[in-house]
Amino acid sequence: TGLFMGSGRAISMAGPSVIFVYMLIGAVIFLVLRAMGEILLSNLRYKSFSDFTTDLVGPMAGFFLGWSYWFMWVVTAVADIIAIVGYLHMWWPDLQPWIPALAVIGVLLTLNLVSVKNFGEIEFWFSMIKIVAIVALIIVGGGMIAVGFTSPSGAQASVANLWNDGGMFPNHLLGFLGAFQIAVFAFMGSELVGTTAAETKDPEKTLPKAINAVPVRIMVFYVGALAVILMVTPWRLVSPDKSPFVAMFTLAGLGIAAHIINFVVITSATSSANSGIFSTSRMAFGLARERSAPQFLGKIGVPRNALFLSAVMLLSSIVLLYAGDSISRAFNLVTTVAAVLVIFAWAMIMVSYLMYRKKFPSRHKKSKFRLPGGRFSAWLALAFFAFTIGVLTMNEETLMGLLAMPIWFVILGIGWVFKRRADARRHEAISTRTAQIAIVEASEIFSAR
Repeated sequence: TGLFMGSGRAISMAGPSVIFVYMLIGAVIFLVLRAMGEILLSNLRYKSFSDFTTDLVGPMAGFFLGWSYWFMWVVTAVADIIAIVGYLHMWWPDLQPWIPALAVIGVLLTLNLVSVKNFGEIEFWFSMIKIVAIVALIIVGGGMIAVGFTSPSGAQASVANLWNDGGMFPNHLLGFLGAFQIAVFAFMGSELVGTTAAETKDPEKTLPKAINAVPVRIMVFYVGALAVILMVTPWRLVSPDKSPFVAMFTLAGLGIAAHIINFVVITSATSSANSGIFSTSRMAFGLARERSAPQFLGKIGVPRNALFLSAVMLLSSIVLLYAGDSISRAFNLVTTVAAVLVIFAWAMIMVSYLMYRKKFPSRHKKSKFRLPGGRFSAWLALAFFAFTIGVLTMNEETLMGLLAMPIWFVILGIGWVFKRRADARRHEAISTRTAQIAIVEASEIFSAR
């Protein structure tokens, strides 16, 4: 969703330099994935980055990370719902926003309540559609560039569009930095590649292969697609409020293709929302099993209570659609919150790596899949994340989302205090019960004598 819808805003701010934004952030994310891969392979009992954060940094860090990651996917799914409403405006401009929002939430909740098989089946087809669409867009766009296609508006497809209008950095450094927020959001979820390590048949082979393939995928699906769009469509003609993928064919006068791509981006956003509902319900279930969430969320089987909680949280998308003056403004607000949360998750992975190097130097020496650059790369990534948070203060819309985050961490702090007290009471009850049993057993032995 960040790529299909959010990149329009990124292009309008950064111009052609948006390509370098995605390359830079993609390179940092690759370092995060390599650090995560090294830690996971050092101890195959770790099932995810939340597990090793709890072990290496501490239970409080694991608690904060687990709930923040759950909230991140809730916010992401809200952004997806908002994006779907925005896409549907192309076909039904007078449709009330609450109707498609409620319909999508209802359909996805129903499908996930029945069986986990539905999730896998839906995601297979959704993923196939968007992958084929991006590859097709690159091929068609490449053909338009090769023949020098001229749109009805007079814009000619050419490689020179990358630098003809103000150069590669038409809005200078501020424009370049302004694209960071949505680019970070677009890469969110890449860390999920490491959560399957404990479930693969041969993680020592599979995990490195998956992580090392990430740069190639970034260059094709992100950089390649954006480069083609910028060559076909001069960057000033890209609207910040619409999908540049749809706009490329609309400006080219290819109405049918534009409608097809609009269908693709709707399925992509629905796919992401579906993943959000699925992942948040499972995360809430896992937190409940660890006694970090209410126990009613941890019932065995399809986690219906957790699914209902996720669906209720998604209803906030309807409020946001009516609270702001535009769909794009609501989208920018929630994607900023999601971006901050995922930066926190990535930063905790790097902090965990530094603690891993400190606590288990022997594991690092034995590792066959090390983070390139070691501690230097970890500190470099952390500095980059701090810099990115600073960049978010430079824009009024992203600043609003950023200022909301301290409230979330205060809530988590309060939650942690209650969890500690509940754990203490439970341990005290167990100790008391154990002592009572010991006294009874001792009395029985004494009486027998």
